[in-house]
Amino acid sequence: MFQLGKTIISEDILEKEFVCNLSACKGACCVDGDAGAPLSEEETKILEEIYPKVKPFLRKEGIAAIEAQGTWIKGTDGDLETPLIDNKDCAYVIFDGKTALCGIEQAYNQGIVSWKKPVSCHLYPIRVKDFTEFAAVNYDKWDICDAACSLGQELEVPVYKFVKEALIRKFGEDWYMELDKVAEDLKRS
Repeated sequence: MFQLGKTIISEDILEKEFVCNLSACKGACCVDGDAGAPLSEEETKILEEIYPKVKPFLRKEGIAAIEAQGTWIKGTDGDLETPLIDNKDCAYVIFDGKTALCGIEQAYNQGIVSWKKPVSCHLYPIRVKDFTEFAAVNYDKWDICDAACSLGQELEVPVYKFVKEALIRKFGEDWYMELDKVAEDLKRS
């Protein structure tokens, strides 16, 4: 672990390799698990605002879940998260054949909304836990991502480079440049 500004970072994000392999996992992270995607307070407001524009991209089951539970919920641990369909799929998930995709991201890709998706989804396999004085930035190892780890090793792409855009979105360009310098320094030592 090392500190960068107000973040405590696991060296795993510099040392482990990862590239999503949708053809192998079929977007399992959007349909497996026991909770929705973590959200910030600001993101709950964004979801409320963009829902009417995203709704046409969603499945009827997702729309029903959102209209019954809301565009976001408080999870069992009190954290803010996306609602689920029958305690499984994220309510915002859509399918291209058997591959799970994000309906919000599809609306973004078509220029309908300017928000890509929750930053927690964009950052995955990095998970950020905010504390009073700092944020913990960790690598989340999940067996459904074994193919992504293999592809990352094959392509030699460290986790932090795979999620560069999301890390910049979360912490800013200057923070990311400092992280990259730390990674380069570690490689040389």
